[in-house]
Amino acid sequence: MKRTFKLDHPKIKVPRVVDSIKHDIKKFLKKERQKDLPKGATYWDFDCKLGQSEQSAVEVRLPALAKGIDELVANNIMTIYVEITTKAIEAGESQPAQED
Repeated sequence: MKRTFKLDHPKIKVPRVVDSIKHDIKKFLKKERQKDLPKGATYWDFDCKLGQSEQSAVEVRLPALAKGIDELVANNIMTIYVEITTKAIEAGESQPAQED
């Protein structure tokens, strides 16, 4: 999923647009998690990027995605770029620990 969301809408207020963005992300994640796993894979993982544009997007962990969107909105940024890439994690593979 690579998508740029615009927050300015003539009839819909910004908080409702933000809720719609978060809903679209949750819907995408649910759809991806329901796909069949490749042989040997244990679960689906997601690589996420978030920013004002594709060039300025930085990698974020999935749990921090909604918080990152809220921070962009708080900084009055009216365009949000979200990229989510799905990958299958095999048994025994460990995720690198990231400090918050």
